Amino acid sequence: MFTAITKGRLVAGLVAVSAAVALAGCSSGDPLDTSSTSAAGSTDGGAIVIGSQAYYSNEIIAEIYAQALEANGVEVTRQFNIGQRDAYLPALENGEVQLFPEYSGNLLQYYDPETTAKTSDDVYAALAGALPEGLEVLDQSPATDQDSYNVTKEFSDANSVTSLEDLAKVTTPLTLGGNSELQTRPYGPDGLKSTYDVTVGFTPIEDSGGPLTIQALKDNTVQLVNIYSADPNIKTNDLVTLEDPKGLFLASNVVPLINTDAATPEVTEVINKVSAALTAEDLVDLNSQSVNDQESPDTIAKTWLEKVALF
Repeated sequence: MFTAITKGRLVAGLVAVSAAVALAGCSSGDPLDTSSTSAAGSTDGGAIVIGSQAYYSNEIIAEIYAQALEANGVEVTRQFNIGQRDAYLPALENGEVQLFPEYSGNLLQYYDPETTAKTSDDVYAALAGALPEGLEVLDQSPATDQDSYNVTKEFSDANSVTSLEDLAKVTTPLTLGGNSELQTRPYGPDGLKSTYDVTVGFTPIEDSGGPLTIQALKDNTVQLVNIYSADPNIKTNDLVTLEDPKGLFLASNVVPLINTDAATPEVTEVINKVSAALTAEDLVDLNSQSVNDQESPDTIAKTWLEKVALF
């Protein structure tokens, strides 16, 4: 979900998570300090607090949520770049953060590592029952941004590898690269072994599939990397995304996660409209504007909202 998340543009926004909370890109030094002034210039008195992962694509979606709500008269406080789930989910549960763009498959596996749900609809249905009291998901989007394993085209051609199944016949040692938490995820090295009988080493690369990850792959320091499927760098670098016929990765649609106390009809209606309008193609394009054009999240969000003319 992930992330996943980088890529020559907003790498500075990706920060290492220590203990429970990663630092946010705000002057307070505490990403969960909701008394701070928001990017829109308002404080938290009655505002809905929107968070994001330390992943550029997630921040873009969070900014879309924020601008859409503001366009409908809802006061917003931004607390972006919080880090990974161990940091921000407790904050959502206790109401310090109230709305967050999430990814259905990875979120479900966080709460239910043994889930057997695979398809988009099944994952979404299971997620509703797996969330702790006080959290709920709004409508999921057609847009997906899920973990995927990628190799260089040269590696793919030389080893006749186009799917994860094919990795089992590669005779040279394989090393997987990705954020450190990937090592213990259900779809990490243990998942590759149990699902596809593929043994890999692991090298942590802490940029969520960004330029360090791409370079390690090109240098053959690692042979396999985890990159989110909506990342335009997959196409830009002519990488091969390996097929996943046995469903190692769960379907992972963009889905708003909200604290129940903040799920007012006004907020729910606006965010559900955003979710319905955001397509998989849109998300790749939004990410490309960040990666290739180096536009800021607020500019990208504003342009998209003007294009879809929801409000």
